[in-house]
Amino acid sequence: MTGDVAPPSGRDRALEELGAGTFDLLVIGAGIIGSRVALEAAVAGLRVALVDAQDLGGATSASSSKLVHGGLRYLATGDVRRVREAHQERRALMHRIAPHLVRPLPFLLPAYRGGPRRAPTLAAGLLLYASLSAFRDSHMRLLTPARARRLVPALRQDDCIGAGMYLDAQTHDHRLCLATARGAAMAGAVVLNYARVVELHHRGGRLTGALLAAEGAAAPIALRCRAVVNAAGPWVDAVRRLEDPRAESVAQLSKGVHVLLPMERPWGAAVVAPVDRYRVTFAIPWEGMLLLGTTDTPYDADPAAVRASPSDVAAVLEEAGGALQGAWLRRDRVLASFAGLRVLPRVAGDPSRTPRERLLLRGPLGMVSVAGGKLTTHRRIAKEVLEQLPDALGLGAVSVTDQPLPGAAHSTPAAMATAALGLRRGHPELAPDTCAHLVHLYGSDVHALVALGEAVPGGLARIHPDGPDIWAQAHRAVREEWALHADDIICRRTTVAVRGLATAEVVARVAEVVAAVPSQA
Repeated sequence: MTGDVAPPSGRDRALEELGAGTFDLLVIGAGIIGSRVALEAAVAGLRVALVDAQDLGGATSASSSKLVHGGLRYLATGDVRRVREAHQERRALMHRIAPHLVRPLPFLLPAYRGGPRRAPTLAAGLLLYASLSAFRDSHMRLLTPARARRLVPALRQDDCIGAGMYLDAQTHDHRLCLATARGAAMAGAVVLNYARVVELHHRGGRLTGALLAAEGAAAPIALRCRAVVNAAGPWVDAVRRLEDPRAESVAQLSKGVHVLLPMERPWGAAVVAPVDRYRVTFAIPWEGMLLLGTTDTPYDADPAAVRASPSDVAAVLEEAGGALQGAWLRRDRVLASFAGLRVLPRVAGDPSRTPRERLLLRGPLGMVSVAGGKLTTHRRIAKEVLEQLPDALGLGAVSVTDQPLPGAAHSTPAAMATAALGLRRGHPELAPDTCAHLVHLYGSDVHALVALGEAVPGGLARIHPDGPDIWAQAHRAVREEWALHADDIICRRTTVAVRGLATAEVVARVAEVVAAVPSQA
């Protein structure tokens, strides 16, 4: 009977739509840059398809240092322009684009007797850094050793002569990428993960479409399009060879490893300390934990196989010892670790010395390939990409939109604190840490999330008793956030895995939600 036929899922609708009509733009790779390119193009009125061979933002865009920052260390190389641009983008993200996800965070630069940092040099550097932000959101000052230790209890105390303090920002990188992809979908883009481009089609010297192998599709999908952007991150060269099998590699990969430790009590600031002339190490309070990193080592294996090895973890802990007390850095305190890949221009030498410039080039059939750059400046990179697209698309003068991402409406710090308090009063079963956590990740969408939690059995209960994530997040991830596998929820849309809470029981129960909940995205 007709009434017994289930309506098509959101994924089924997307699969059907990808094979229908002609798209103005196909974006390959739904990391932060690809998602922003898709959002801007869709807002400009183009018909856009955004696809990723894996999960949305599942590679580099979920494995960063979680920072939205001005790039203080770039001052050492004299790259003032890049620092100024990063300051401007940090302010836009923190105040307009995603204030619920991008939040201010003080940083300490400790100085030690006999070390490379002297008080006058430190003060001059921070003053210049603050001036490049027009002294907005800078909070630059010099602290005594005692004041620095009150902010960071684990700070190494021997021979500490003080610290410089300045303000930058941090984020939940995958949630920022996901919100950008949702913004693209709300603007009309068709978004699909686990859809791999296996062929690029061309006629008359230009690209005309692609063949997609998508999970859940009965057969490959022939997608027609007028232009293609390759934003495949670590796979950028592999996609370039679909256009030109003889294309030489232009990207080199560098592995960055991060380690998460428990925090007994909150810190008032993060710590940044030099490892050598070119590298620094961070110790960042993030999601109630301590995030340490990162390494910077060459990587030439399969990008999908990148992992944090025991020696990587040991290296991160050792480097953090330059600024933190050893008792904090025991191997048995590690909750979790993760590894990601930076995409850098291919040059000879140590990748840690390679400039963090983005790659941007046009292929022989017109495909625009982009990779690298910084999370902080992803909107500017997206603008540069759009400026490379054919005039025939009718984009005209390209500018990035300042419209807030989903969840960002009314998400000032005061409004978010009020929302967390309101959740606690209206739902006493939600602990304070859960309320604050949910408001941070979902912003003004938190009320819809909690309403969903009330509608499904056990929806307001914690996924794991030692973490703040709740089962409503798993349901929402499948319904509205393209989650297709348990790992999509555990590792990226929640913080279960990075807290070391992905037990076999939790994984099995999340898999049950994935199997039972229909997709609407």
